[in-house]
Amino acid sequence: MFRSYNTSPSSKSGFTLIEISTVLVVIGLITGVIIAGRELFEAASVHAQLSQIEKYNTALHIFETKYDFLPGDIPDPSASNYGFQARGPYDGQGDGNGVIEGNCYNSVGMRNGFNQGCGELAVFWVDLSTANLLDSSITYKGVGYPSPTANSTTTSTTTPNLNAWLPAAKLGNGNFVYVFSINDRNYFGVSSVTQISWLLGSSSAPGLTVQQAYNIDKKIDDSLPQSGSITACYINYHVATYQGVWAAGNNLQGASGGAGCIPTTTATNYANTNCYDNNGTVGVQTYSMQNINLPNCALSFQFQ
Repeated sequence: MFRSYNTSPSSKSGFTLIEISTVLVVIGLITGVIIAGRELFEAASVHAQLSQIEKYNTALHIFETKYDFLPGDIPDPSASNYGFQARGPYDGQGDGNGVIEGNCYNSVGMRNGFNQGCGELAVFWVDLSTANLLDSSITYKGVGYPSPTANSTTTSTTTPNLNAWLPAAKLGNGNFVYVFSINDRNYFGVSSVTQISWLLGSSSAPGLTVQQAYNIDKKIDDSLPQSGSITACYINYHVATYQGVWAAGNNLQGASGGAGCIPTTTATNYANTNCYDNNGTVGVQTYSMQNINLPNCALSFQFQ
């Protein structure tokens, strides 16, 4: 008597090589779509930020053409005659010298490029808004303008808050656009501003990733953090009092950088808080691309 044997495939469950390959292909496609989506989003963010700065450059040129002075810098009686905020009598309060500055002390010789709460810096955005040259309404004239009387502080939760003072940067993540000046040159700064006070100037922190800073820089400048019209310079009072400072993560002084945003070729070793380094070799600093997703950078854009 012959026994019957079951010759059908084993009843044990499992995946064939074809099935596994198919799953891996699908996972690869999904991963590719996600990465491509992130890259498209990143490219769109960079484009939006550059467009915002370009609009502000255009706006200040239109203002200067119409009123003969830069926003904030227009002196009285011209400012008052045109319906803008009245200016103060001291330098940095509407002196028409072409440099946007602040003066919180109402005295001669006290102008500087970082007193965000006073003088020309305090009304730069107000002037543009009053002239209908901004896509947002900036009406807050500052905690110390025109006559500072107290060390008031503006934050994201005060009334009015930072959004009434500065335009939010298109990159988001708490970044704002502000104005400052170094060595008689005017800049738009982009960083994560946390508070503004006439005494403290502008307190901010790096809010751009290294990838964002690099992509923006290489798009229209030289792709280097310490040269050209776009640099990794910003305002952080707690790091450098009333001076520009090279960006680094965690509110640190930029690697091998001195106050005043003076370029350096000092050998700079890589660190996870760097916005830039030169791999420990004396020479030009470059963006620390090992840190592409870390918010170690801030940027300044020279007026065009």
